[in-house]
Amino acid sequence: MARLAQTAGLTDIQREILSTVRDFVDKEILPVATELEHRDEYPQQIVDGLKELGLFGLMIPEEYGGLGESLLTYALCVEEIARGWMSVSGIINTHFIVAYMLKQHGTQEQKDHFLPRMAAGDIRGAFSMSEPALGSDVSAITSKAVKDGDEYVLTGQKMWLTNGGTSSLVAVLVRSDEGHPEGTAPHKSMTTFLIEKKPGFGEVQPGLTIPGKIDKMGYKGVDTTELIMDGLRIPADRVLGGETGRGFYQMMDGVEVGRVNVAARGCGVAQRAFELGVSYAQQRHTFGKPIAQHQAIQFKLAEMATKVEAAHAMMVNAARKKDSGERNDLEAGMAKYLASEYCKEVVEDAFRIHGGYGFSKEYEIERLYREAPMLLIGEGTAEIQKMIIGRRLLEEYRFQG
Repeated sequence: MARLAQTAGLTDIQREILSTVRDFVDKEILPVATELEHRDEYPQQIVDGLKELGLFGLMIPEEYGGLGESLLTYALCVEEIARGWMSVSGIINTHFIVAYMLKQHGTQEQKDHFLPRMAAGDIRGAFSMSEPALGSDVSAITSKAVKDGDEYVLTGQKMWLTNGGTSSLVAVLVRSDEGHPEGTAPHKSMTTFLIEKKPGFGEVQPGLTIPGKIDKMGYKGVDTTELIMDGLRIPADRVLGGETGRGFYQMMDGVEVGRVNVAARGCGVAQRAFELGVSYAQQRHTFGKPIAQHQAIQFKLAEMATKVEAAHAMMVNAARKKDSGERNDLEAGMAKYLASEYCKEVVEDAFRIHGGYGFSKEYEIERLYREAPMLLIGEGTAEIQKMIIGRRLLEEYRFQG
């Protein structure tokens, strides 16, 4: 029997890419993931391997040195990587979102300047919307940019930057009131700036500080940081797309594909949890037989496998919808919501199957149990997804009374 979460209709090239990534995960990530995670150590050797595979340029067009692959191919690769260690998929995801935003919205000069080096993995991307006093309420952003000649001066504090320390390019969303009269809707007075910086912590350049890593329950290895701007000067040609006031739309476009990515991560973590659960259930004996032969455990495995399949199918559908050029916010919201919730449930069931051993750091399921909750929050909480889904459904099923 084939393993769960197979994808029909893939090309030979897609299958070859996925086979290569899966082999890499099995040989280079799974054997070391738990040890590195417990040490909260950045997986530099793994990242170097992904760079050699060309995964940092997977969706960047060939004209810029990338592989020019689809969102579906990317999402399936992320699913495989998250199966090995979710933190590694996070390292790639923020880079991917910035590259996508550049490809879709950047000026030609910005594309020529950044994309070839991003495809090679020489520039690593991060993006930033959130701030200490806001989460999902993007309209409440207080960080601001003020025009000063041919430059903008940025001031404010940003929060929850994945790759904040290791990145060398950060796409930052701030308020820019220039050219937008008082009373303009908040989302129409926001601008995305492309900030080049040196990797590292502390004051990485005048006016820009990256404090140390935030200590997290899970999702370790990858650095999550704040970003503090205090009179940071940015050339005007580093406004994404060259026009102020477009930042909110640009970021939402990036987050939309990011939601497909988070769904893929949920699928990958759930797959690994199922693998661990079904394996342990056949090794552990109680009352004279493997616990897998007890009906209660078989029911649990059946539910877990069904959730893995359902989440995978919705993730694939959302990715294909975006690849077709159609609007996919409904499908992406559904996929992200379902995959993250099912991931949490599958991981918890695998944890229960392990019994007391699941609580031990010697067993991999302990790591997954701490990683899964992040997916409930990243790229929009379940409540935000349900708001998006509900509004879109009312658009599609408008009452004609």
